[in-house]
Amino acid sequence: MERLELRYSDTLKALSTLKDILKEPFSMIVRDAAIQRFEYTFEVFWKFIKEYLKEKEGIIANSPKSCFKEVFSLGIASEDETVALQEMTDKRNETSHTYKERVAQGIHEKLPEYCSLMEKILQKIDDRKQSEKF
Repeated sequence: MERLELRYSDTLKALSTLKDILKEPFSMIVRDAAIQRFEYTFEVFWKFIKEYLKEKEGIIANSPKSCFKEVFSLGIASEDETVALQEMTDKRNETSHTYKERVAQGIHEKLPEYCSLMEKILQKIDDRKQSEKF
């Protein structure tokens, strides 16, 4: 139980840092910092979901895409949200290519949408388990 609580807290903190950088005026440095924050936010987000699925649902999923398919099957994410989560995974995998201007710009443009999506999924999980303490 403690591990799930820690992952949830880490995810909220990481998401907060991503939201903060997205409020800054655009520059290439801010863009690159935002992409870096997206990388670590994505990592703690999907690992929280992995732990949630294991602890609360008895489901073992070992990759981001398999975790997101499972939250869809549980009704936590809609079909459109699941498609967006899968796309977000692909964009995360592209972050190692941000030295290419086109890739960096494409990822950065999607960050507000991904931030909102992660918040929405976290809220749905929180609502689902509001009667239980993580």
